[in-house]
Amino acid sequence: MLSRVADSIYWLNCYIERAENIARFVDVNQNLLLDSPSGMKQQWRPLVLTTGDLELFKERYGEATAENVIQFLTFDNQYPNSILSCLRLARQNARSVREIISSEMWEQVNEFYMMVRDAAMGDSSYYLPEFFNQVKQQAHLFVGVMDATMTHNEGWHFGRMGRMLERADKTSRILDVKYFILLPSVEDVGTTLDEIQWIALLKSASAYEMYRKRRQHRITPFGVVEFLILDREFPRSIQYCILQAERSLQHITGTRPGTWKNPVDLELGRLRSELDYIMIDEIMNRGLHEFLDNLQTRINMIQEKTFETFFALEPMPETASQSQVS
Repeated sequence: MLSRVADSIYWLNCYIERAENIARFVDVNQNLLLDSPSGMKQQWRPLVLTTGDLELFKERYGEATAENVIQFLTFDNQYPNSILSCLRLARQNARSVREIISSEMWEQVNEFYMMVRDAAMGDSSYYLPEFFNQVKQQAHLFVGVMDATMTHNEGWHFGRMGRMLERADKTSRILDVKYFILLPSVEDVGTTLDEIQWIALLKSASAYEMYRKRRQHRITPFGVVEFLILDREFPRSIQYCILQAERSLQHITGTRPGTWKNPVDLELGRLRSELDYIMIDEIMNRGLHEFLDNLQTRINMIQEKTFETFFALEPMPETASQSQVS
């Protein structure tokens, strides 16, 4: 497959997934604030902090108010990781490979972009909680349309690999939001408020019902963290995403399980192997934030090596890479 085509399909999926997860970031914070006691200080700075773009935000907006953070993460046309920018970039990638993807995929991406564009232009029919829900639903529709209408060849596997790596990274950042929100109020750990916050986090990852079915209704920090990091069957857990990304990579390269041919095979295999054998106690003893920070760094490195191995087969100018990762 041409590296240009593989690159576009990979990033098409990354950007769709990123847009959905930005909606989840804002959703989890809004849910946490709604469930918090009256008078508790609103915390929007952690959302920007977990994206890695705090300095850029401070230059552009200054104070981390609800209005500023939502505008920055959702509708800022100049911020490359806002929902609007992600959908614009996804649409550009889809247009460049229209001869490869199905017409239904193109139509879904186009419709998704126009929905977000209309909301950004101030369409009063969009109520923000409903808007974020629509973003998630549109992203789900794209994945379903792609799976149902595109041949499951190398291009499809590049797309799934990009989506799964992006999802693993963003699930880790959703967990990080909870960490940073708790920092100013460690005394709340173990209280009813703490449980309410963990429930809100599960709901933001569409994991609440599946967690309750698996964990027999008990909501505990260890249980939630273990479910979202190490569950091998829930489709938004980090372990599941890394497993699926590796399987798609093996299909692309023809590498047998337990072996490697290139730096991407090696790094992704190492990460998957470590997740296979790490215990939740080890994660919590090491420090949840420290574990997640290291995980995000390694996923970023895997994405960089994917670009170098598969997409940058010839010298390219720096501006050609789309691999900016928060």
